[in-house]
Amino acid sequence: MKKVTCTAPVNIAVIKYWGKRNEELILPINSSLSVTLHQDQLKTTTTVAANRDFPEDRIWLNGKEDNINHPRLQSCLREIRRLARKRRSSGDDNISKILNYKVHICSVNNFPTAAGLASSAAGYACLVYSLARLYGVEGELSEIARQGSGSACRSMYGGFVQWIMGEREDGKDSLAQQVEPENHWPELRILILVASAEKKHVGSTAGMQTSVKTSPLLKHRAESVVPGRMEEMIEAIKKKDFEAFGQLTMKDSNQFHATCLDTYPPIFYLNQVSQRIIGLVHRYNAYYGTTKIAYSFDAGPNAVIFTLDPTVNEFVEIVKRSFPPESNGDP
Repeated sequence: MKKVTCTAPVNIAVIKYWGKRNEELILPINSSLSVTLHQDQLKTTTTVAANRDFPEDRIWLNGKEDNINHPRLQSCLREIRRLARKRRSSGDDNISKILNYKVHICSVNNFPTAAGLASSAAGYACLVYSLARLYGVEGELSEIARQGSGSACRSMYGGFVQWIMGEREDGKDSLAQQVEPENHWPELRILILVASAEKKHVGSTAGMQTSVKTSPLLKHRAESVVPGRMEEMIEAIKKKDFEAFGQLTMKDSNQFHATCLDTYPPIFYLNQVSQRIIGLVHRYNAYYGTTKIAYSFDAGPNAVIFTLDPTVNEFVEIVKRSFPPESNGDP
């Protein structure tokens, strides 16, 4: 038996990815940019084992067996094995033996799955990296991770990462690229406010498909807003300009959810607690006359808060007072 265990981080998009131009290859209609979170708090751990006694490939997610025949999962398995066979042809006998074995995959998240915390991104990034280690595959892996979950390609890197949408039909130029390493902005802090751990009613894949078909705002956003916003965000990150970074982050989150409302039928990812958090952030910034706190919401109600180190303690106390445990117990 050969066994490999890896971990992968969650990433939070500050310029959102929503909508595909190719469903099978998972090619986006716009570029996106994310911040990779530290693995001390939020991560996926995946163990992949290959054994000659395994009769079939199997996968377990958070302790429960899942469908190994999911098309995206099969796509990642197939591509990694293809690259491994290519390497085998160069004379690696160990790879030849392992390629004849079936694999068992066990993946565990230490955070709520399917509640807007990019669980699939960390999961597929971890899966692809683990399989690559198992089979001795080296080189660029973000293109393969993308075929499992689009945002997974961004979890292949730490720090600040852009997913370049690309233009080629085969998707070979749709890759993740690190903008700045994780130690670039040491004062930046990220908080997660869990408004709900329940599974969302409309999954990201289904939501994107409906938005692409029905939302005029989505097309405008992809073609006219995101390209300029990407340039501004990269500049803000490089300059460590929190005022610009925070405003761009909140505006992009707002526009993403406006696109969801513009979708027909509309998609509601935010709940009342989410809306109260948004109001709290804007009141806090208005009080100080500057952007000290920024929020972002992915396809779910949980808030990701960005701030700088000196502001953390005060804002956490305000959140605790605004959302006492006896009132809802979530944030």
